[in-house]
Amino acid sequence: MLKGMRDYIFENDFRLNLLKGKLNIVNYTNIDHFDDEKIIIRYTGGIISIKGENLTISKLLTDEILISGNIKNIDLK
Repeated sequence: MLKGMRDYIFENDFRLNLLKGKLNIVNYTNIDHFDDEKIIIRYTGGIISIKGENLTISKLLTDEILISGNIKNIDLK
C-alpha cells in the first residue's frame, strides 16, 4: 500500500492529457521551441511537437506544462 501511495505522490511517468482546447503534459524535460503556432517539448522517451493557432502556456512548473489554444496536431517522435 505504501509503495502505491509513494508512486502516486512522486509520479515519474510521462503523461499527456488532452482536454478541450488544452493539453497537459507531466514529466517533460525541456521546452525546445515555443511560439503561437508551434511548441516542441522534449521528454525522456522522445519529442512532442504541438501545432495549432494561438498556442499559449497557461501553467508552467518544473515538470508540468499546460498548453491552451486551438490545437490541431500532436506529433510524438
